[in-house]
Amino acid sequence: MWDPAVYRRYGDERSRPFVELVARIGAESPRTVVDLGCGPGHLTATLAERWPGAVVRGLDSSPEMIAEARAAGRRVEYAVGDVREWTPDPDVDVVVTNATLQWVPGHEELLTRWAAALPAGAWLALQVPGNTHAPSHLALREVAASPAWRDRLTGGTGEAGGTGPRDVPDATGYAGLLADAGCAVDAWETTYVHVLPADGAVHPVLSWMEGTALRPVRAALTDGEWDAFRAALDDRLAGVYPVRGGLVHFPFRRVFAVARTARG
Repeated sequence: MWDPAVYRRYGDERSRPFVELVARIGAESPRTVVDLGCGPGHLTATLAERWPGAVVRGLDSSPEMIAEARAAGRRVEYAVGDVREWTPDPDVDVVVTNATLQWVPGHEELLTRWAAALPAGAWLALQVPGNTHAPSHLALREVAASPAWRDRLTGGTGEAGGTGPRDVPDATGYAGLLADAGCAVDAWETTYVHVLPADGAVHPVLSWMEGTALRPVRAALTDGEWDAFRAALDDRLAGVYPVRGGLVHFPFRRVFAVARTARG
């Protein structure tokens, strides 16, 4: 289960990649704009502001996220759904998917299929975290592989039930994939260094991870087990992300691609 309140911690840091991704989309008057993996909808609403003449739709697999998005009363049509089953309608001119596809095995095939189905001159923009080999995720896998947890957390990876974030292509990989699908592509990578205040009861990187990477782990454990796992991971993170002057510097790599289908 996704918790919108937990996910929206560090909202400015999580919003910045979306803003920078959408800024590279050159669509002027799209008919329909779709946000796949829209979460609580606060970023999807900015798409409606940019393109006021468009129909804007948001899709997310979490009923909790969609409930919060709908409650905000924005000019967006929201629906619960699986991005793996989504197919663009003929009038979809812009597709945005931000920090979603890392959860989807084989999403490269989805991108190829979407690019083929979109109309001429449409835009397809994606951003995915590329940090599965960062110290934060290595620490997560190490704790999950310890004797206390390895039987509960699939494969000792911390990806309980096989639902954790996965490795993704680099910018060159996405560029080649989408170019082979007939698109003009702009792809790049950015490593943000987030400055997180260490003013809570847990390490700030742990607090960050609770909103995303730790979600399947939490779902697999009882309350007592979760408290113990969380404490063990907190200790590991404190060693690899030291607090200096009340702050933690947290590098976070992200991969971007903006593609435009052939104009016909």
